[in-house]
Amino acid sequence: MINIRKTHPLMKIVNNAFIDLPAPSNISSWWNFGSLLGICLILQILTGLFLAMHYTPDTTTAFSSVTHICRDVNYGWIIRYMHANGASMFFICLFMHVGRGLYYGSYTFLETWNIGVILLFAT
Repeated sequence: MINIRKTHPLMKIVNNAFIDLPAPSNISSWWNFGSLLGICLILQILTGLFLAMHYTPDTTTAFSSVTHICRDVNYGWIIRYMHANGASMFFICLFMHVGRGLYYGSYTFLETWNIGVILLFAT
């Protein structure tokens, strides 16, 4: 019987991206920080959108809108703290990711390195 994960068009994409993905021989836990950066960025965007729904950027009502988020919005306090701590985690992962790239010599792959520099300046 033919394996469905290699023949079905949708499963073939999942198979090539997750199961049969070629990995370098020197892979370690240091290689997780790129994925963690993506997760942190998505977390920042989502929590930022939820916070922006209730925030008022006026100088007279900004503080009261933050207290409104923390006290009156369901789980607003946890969204606010996830957004604040997510920013710190993003930069920790960013520094670890760049440090890993410098240590392992990833800057020799100029195309990949330049895309990373563009993403760095975009964030």
